[in-house]
Amino acid sequence: MMMKQGQNIPLIGSSLFDYLRFMSVTCRFTLMILLIVYSSITYAELTPTTPPELITEPDASHYAFANYLGSGVYRTSGQSAAVANIPMGFVLDSTDDYLLKLRFTASFGFFDYSFNDLPQGSIPNSVGTITLTPGLEYHWLVDDKLTLESYVDLGYGHNFSTYSHVGVFSTGVSALYKLDAPLFTPVWVNRIYYAGYQSNQNDSTEGYSVFKTGVDFGVNYDWQWKDVRVEPRFFIAGHWYFDKLKFVTPVGNDVLTSYTYEVGTTLAFSKPINFSAIGLDSVEIEHFGLSYQVGGGLKVWRLIFEFPL
Repeated sequence: MMMKQGQNIPLIGSSLFDYLRFMSVTCRFTLMILLIVYSSITYAELTPTTPPELITEPDASHYAFANYLGSGVYRTSGQSAAVANIPMGFVLDSTDDYLLKLRFTASFGFFDYSFNDLPQGSIPNSVGTITLTPGLEYHWLVDDKLTLESYVDLGYGHNFSTYSHVGVFSTGVSALYKLDAPLFTPVWVNRIYYAGYQSNQNDSTEGYSVFKTGVDFGVNYDWQWKDVRVEPRFFIAGHWYFDKLKFVTPVGNDVLTSYTYEVGTTLAFSKPINFSAIGLDSVEIEHFGLSYQVGGGLKVWRLIFEFPL
C-alpha cells in the first residue's frame, strides 16, 4: 500500500525500542542471578573421600580462602603465614553496557613466614599450599558512575604438609560508585560475598560471609613513566563477617575473626603492565601497593596487585 505525502506513521519503532531495552535489562539481571547460583549442584563433587593414610594433624584450611583474603603476611596468636596471589583474566565478551570475563587466580601459601622476614628480603624455601580458583565475572555498566558486578568461582586447593585437599566455592555481588569529586576521583565500593570449602580431611567444611565497604581516592597528582601514567592513591575499608572467619592454628586456640579494618596505598597505572619479559603475557597488573589490616585477633600486611577494594 502506497503512503500519501504528509500521512502520519504510528511510532511502532519507539515502542519496540523500549521493549527491547526492557528485555535487555531483564536479561542482565537474570545473568547476575545465574552467576550466583551457578555450580551449586556440582560443588559437593569436588571433594573425594578421605584416604586412610592421611595425616590427622589440624588442617590450616583457611588457605582455601587465599584468593579472597588477598596476598600478604598473616599473623595470629599461634601462626604466621604468607600468601601470594597471581590474578589473571580473559575478556569473553564486552559492549558499552557490560563485560563478561573468565577469571583465574593461582594462590600460593607459605607457612612460618613472619613480618621480620620482609625487611631482610627473605624468600620462603618451599610452597606449603596451592589453590586454583577459576570463575566467571560479569560487570553491568549502569551509567558513567555506577557499575554492578557479580562473580562465581569453583576451585581446588592442596596442602603439601598434610597431603589434604579442598574444594572451594565462592560467589558475590558488588556495587562501585564514582563520587562527584573530579580532583580526587574517589570510588565508593560495597561488596558482599560468600566463600566456603570442603576438605577431604575428616570431611571438614568451613565457610564465611562478609560485607566489605570502603573508599579509594587519589591526591590530584600523577607522573609519566615511559608511556604509562602513574597515580598514587589511598584507601580505607572495613570488613564485617556474618559467619566468623576461622583460622586454625597449630598451637593455642583457633582464631575467630568477626571484623577487620584496613588502610593502604597503591600506585594506579593508566594501562596494564604485564610480565611478557619472563613469558607471562597473561599476567597483568593495574595497581601495586601495600596495606595494613587489623582486628579480631588478626594482623595482616597485604601486598596488592589489583584494585585494592
